[in-house]
Amino acid sequence: MDTRKIRKLIELVKETGIGELEVKSGDDSVRINCQLTAAPSNYAAQIPTPPMSHTPTLPHTETKPEAPVAKKHEHPEGHKVKSPMVGTVYLSAAPGSPAFVSIGQKVKVGDTLCIIEAMKMFNKIEADKTGTLSARLIENEQPVEFDQPLFIIDAE
Repeated sequence: MDTRKIRKLIELVKETGIGELEVKSGDDSVRINCQLTAAPSNYAAQIPTPPMSHTPTLPHTETKPEAPVAKKHEHPEGHKVKSPMVGTVYLSAAPGSPAFVSIGQKVKVGDTLCIIEAMKMFNKIEADKTGTLSARLIENEQPVEFDQPLFIIDAE
């Protein structure tokens, strides 16, 4: 094999960051193995540190923001439609399009209430009761957890 071709292959391996390249041409074969020693130190520098769970700089007297959070967990009476998965909730089919449902709207079993994106798959969340949608407990593009209440339906 021509040495110019081998040099070009070596340059290709260096430019692309390929770890190993093997080329066979007729009876000739060349294997180029490039081990980058700087890469592990770069990855180690990019490891995020966990956030501090308690910040001592906050004043003790700030209790007002905690009160609304406690009320968020108190849901109105009615049937709760819960998230069957962890993901990101979308209230409409596309950005700028109208929401699937609105508060006060009558819904029946099978009506699409929202979409949850999980692992690049979009999953329709449908009403499992007939009634009137009385509350929406989530916002558009909000991350949701498994079994988190999404909507409240008042049965008819």
